[in-house]
Amino acid sequence: MTQVTDPFAAAPQLMKQWMATSLAVQDSLEKSLIELVKIRASIVNGCANCINMHTAEARAAGESEQRIYLLAAWHEAPCYTPRERAALAWTDALTGLSQGHTHKAAKEAIEAEFTPEEQMKLTLMINIINGWNRIAVGFGLWYEGGAPAKAA
Repeated sequence: MTQVTDPFAAAPQLMKQWMATSLAVQDSLEKSLIELVKIRASIVNGCANCINMHTAEARAAGESEQRIYLLAAWHEAPCYTPRERAALAWTDALTGLSQGHTHKAAKEAIEAEFTPEEQMKLTLMINIINGWNRIAVGFGLWYEGGAPAKAA
């Protein structure tokens, strides 16, 4: 069996649709929040490719180094808004479902900060970034300023 290293070449139509869905979902909420969610899920999943990509995108969008660095310990960091904290808690809860269904408090937090429509948009974004993490880790992708490439 041949190892697949380029998902875009292996399944171009599905990857084109996946990318279109990803872009639509990421544009559905405020950019700063979306980038924090992408980085946090990527940290939890250990996806160096996506951490590298999304920290660069967050910086380019004006996110501070402090807030990027503190995502690893966001629970203790006072620099996030209540809305961001709710989104990060929801990200942790959904990204870690295999470790137990402990999302009740996180659900209550997003209900306090997000409309039902925004809750769905956030949940879709978390699902999208978790999917990208699995594609990148699974196929050894690496982002270096441009399009993803195979890791060395």
